[in-house]
Amino acid sequence: MREPAQTIGNMIDKASTAIISSVDESGFPNTKAMLPPRKRDGIRHLYFTTNTSSMRVRHYTENPKACVYFFDKRFFRGVMLRGMMSVVHDKESKEMIWKDGDEIYYAKGVNDPDYCVLKFTAQDGRYYSNFKSVNFGIE
Repeated sequence: MREPAQTIGNMIDKASTAIISSVDESGFPNTKAMLPPRKRDGIRHLYFTTNTSSMRVRHYTENPKACVYFFDKRFFRGVMLRGMMSVVHDKESKEMIWKDGDEIYYAKGVNDPDYCVLKFTAQDGRYYSNFKSVNFGIE
């Protein structure tokens, strides 16, 4: 993989689903499908919307270790990013990723107390394509 950030960034941009994982209070992984990130800064920072009242927010508040996975079904390739997930409540972050129509999920709008941002900061990853896996760091 010659340009990992570009290749992986393109995969993230085209993904219709993000698979995220958290660690529960018993130390077990918990995985769920989510809408793709609303914003990304390279492949290091990804921003998701979620409900403050969700189980995932509780997990990340107690243990920020996280994993995000994206895949391209057509070419049977995927990338796992490992890092830390922050639960963010500041107005600037919430407004940054808010979209018209989000009121369907957060009735009180961008200031809805049940609306927050998950900010994922990747530390490293593993890319799979053409029957090969490659580990890589992220700076």
